[in-house]
Amino acid sequence: MSTLAATVESIQSNDGLNIVTFALGEQALSMVSLELDEALSVGSKCLLGVNASSVAIGKNLSGMLSYSNQLSARITAIESGELLARIVLDISGNRLESLITLASCKRLGLKRGDEVTALIKGTELSVSRVLA
Repeated sequence: MSTLAATVESIQSNDGLNIVTFALGEQALSMVSLELDEALSVGSKCLLGVNASSVAIGKNLSGMLSYSNQLSARITAIESGELLARIVLDISGNRLESLITLASCKRLGLKRGDEVTALIKGTELSVSRVLA
């Protein structure tokens, strides 16, 4: 699981459903959650968790997507196995990992140094820890 250091920008709540927007450097992230840590409030610094298998990679994207989190990233490493590839990304100084099929990695022509878009559904983020 990757962790991202972020700051809470806003919290919207309605009927037990919460949408929290975070600042990750100059970029924004949104999380959809049924439960929130009581210590979480606007301005809180926290660590967000996301599984590598929940991070998709886009390259040369154009058009609109329903993913609420579309983060500009740079590939810092690629570890290829027989079937899967682990893509290590730098996003605003945070390390994020993506686990995709080796076939997808080859189809996209991914290589170290590429600028890509990390795609994460808002339901796939979680607050690992509230720092302050």
